Amino acid sequence: MITIDGQIDNSWYSAHATFYGDMSGGETMKGACGYGDLNKQGYGLQTAALSTALFNNGSSCGACFEIMCVDDPQWCVQNAGTIKVTATNFCPPNYKKPAGNWCNPPLKHFDLSMPMFTKLAPMRAGIIPVKFRRIPCNKRGGVKFEIKGNRFWLLVLLYNVGGAGDVANVKIKGSGANQWIQMTRSWGQNWQTGAVLGGQRLSFQVTTSDGKTLQFDDVAPANWQFGQNFEAKANF
Repeated sequence: MITIDGQIDNSWYSAHATFYGDMSGGETMKGACGYGDLNKQGYGLQTAALSTALFNNGSSCGACFEIMCVDDPQWCVQNAGTIKVTATNFCPPNYKKPAGNWCNPPLKHFDLSMPMFTKLAPMRAGIIPVKFRRIPCNKRGGVKFEIKGNRFWLLVLLYNVGGAGDVANVKIKGSGANQWIQMTRSWGQNWQTGAVLGGQRLSFQVTTSDGKTLQFDDVAPANWQFGQNFEAKANF
């Protein structure tokens, strides 16, 4: 198993969980991680917004967690087992309400989609104590790259990342150059560079929080366009 700091650990940690939206998902669209339509991108309703203590300024976006309801016989569904979710959003603190906002630091908190929450407890519970741990992400297909920006500025969203799930570093190289260009995190899992790479095939070196690096050669063809998505042939 993988903890939040990338180390191997099978331990469970204490937190609380609430829910958002309705049984149809409600708010499964854009969030603080930079993802788009979570259904189209393969995350579906198996998602969570993390409190400040877990979100890590967006570095935890894409990480996967296993969660179970504990120590609340009134609300925990008997023999519910666990749920598995991917971090796709941020649950913001509310400092005007320090005693009633579960996403305020230093609290560890998960705001789940209603369908995931109700696997653990009935909706009327509202908030439940949980145990959680980091787990490897199992994703279908390869790592995906969405290219955004303009001809002066390139912004690349990485999603459907397996293994540790949360990306720690990205480098990019155009087919017209021999050197890799360091990208910087813009927000969530959006990575940026000011290099002009139009008309070139694009390759990426991606490192996840557990230190594993994969190289994805020629992910995008030379005629790539802004707004397009490309899928690599491999995943972590």
